[in-house]
Amino acid sequence: MTWKTLTFIVISAPVIAVGALAQQTQQGGVKRTKLQTIDFPPGFETVTVIAEIKSGDCAGRHTHPGAETAYVLEGEIAVKIDGKPDFLVKAGEPLLFASGVVHNECNLSGRPFKALATYVVEKGKPLTSPVP
Repeated sequence: MTWKTLTFIVISAPVIAVGALAQQTQQGGVKRTKLQTIDFPPGFETVTVIAEIKSGDCAGRHTHPGAETAYVLEGEIAVKIDGKPDFLVKAGEPLLFASGVVHNECNLSGRPFKALATYVVEKGKPLTSPVP
């Protein structure tokens, strides 16, 4: 390995690591596995996912450019909506967020959390947008 190559690796590695960490932080602690996406209704996409949050993690404060509805399959989460009291949602219960509502979900249960979620969002917009 040449001196230039070694110098490039030494300088690049921390930059790449910081970039990966920033991307992970922006996405929050929720893992969304897309099951299907349908272009419907006109101007919107309907996206169905399995959403998972590990015990002790939070999704991070965010909004959606459309409605989100979910059915909790496993575990429970504390739901935090700006301006409202926190509440728990458990397996077998539904959950709904209107477009633009700032919210966060935290898994404080000590068990994995999993939900089937459907988003109806404006076409071409990201599924979620982080809020500081």
